[in-house]
Amino acid sequence: MNMNRTRRLLAAAVLGVTLAGAGVGAAGPATADDDPDDGIDVSVTIEPGPPGQVSMTVADNGGVALREDGSDAAARQFVGTLPTVTVTDTRRPEDVPAGEFWAVVGQAGPFTATGGSGATIGPEYLGWKPRLLSGSGTGAVEAGEPVSSVIPDGTGAPAVGLRGQELLVSTANSADETGTWQVDAGLALRTPVDVAAGEYHSTLTLSLFDQS
Repeated sequence: MNMNRTRRLLAAAVLGVTLAGAGVGAAGPATADDDPDDGIDVSVTIEPGPPGQVSMTVADNGGVALREDGSDAAARQFVGTLPTVTVTDTRRPEDVPAGEFWAVVGQAGPFTATGGSGATIGPEYLGWKPRLLSGSGTGAVEAGEPVSSVIPDGTGAPAVGLRGQELLVSTANSADETGTWQVDAGLALRTPVDVAAGEYHSTLTLSLFDQS
């Protein structure tokens, strides 16, 4: 994905990561005269509806609480699951500009200990493994590649963590497929074995861009 191309932010969502239609009122009863000439003509001009759009929603589950699982001599590991992210493209394929595609990216902030100790864990220690939950009829929509903590997890995934924007899900060409897709990600925080004890909180920001 070429991030140097024109980008437009469509939506953004912020998640907490913790270690440890208009209505119409009813009118009163009316009685029609027997003479149809006394009737009231009711007319309305309906303009074309708004064009379709790409949107993103995130399941509201109160954030993510990571739990310790998989710690070893190299690192302490804390895992969890990103809330389900839904991307919807309601445009008709013929209305999508040539060469346009969309992408959802995520970036974490530092984990900061509560209680004023000042201890922090950098976002580079948090990795993820995106997973597409709904099918892509054409294969055009794909989950992003896994990213490991800077303490490698042994899978061979890039050991860079979520300190920069990393891809969660994207389409190569929006005109190839429109519809609705869901994605989540396994989260894994791998810290040094001597990490200071405490309760830590981070913010994970998801952003939906279209690219042209």
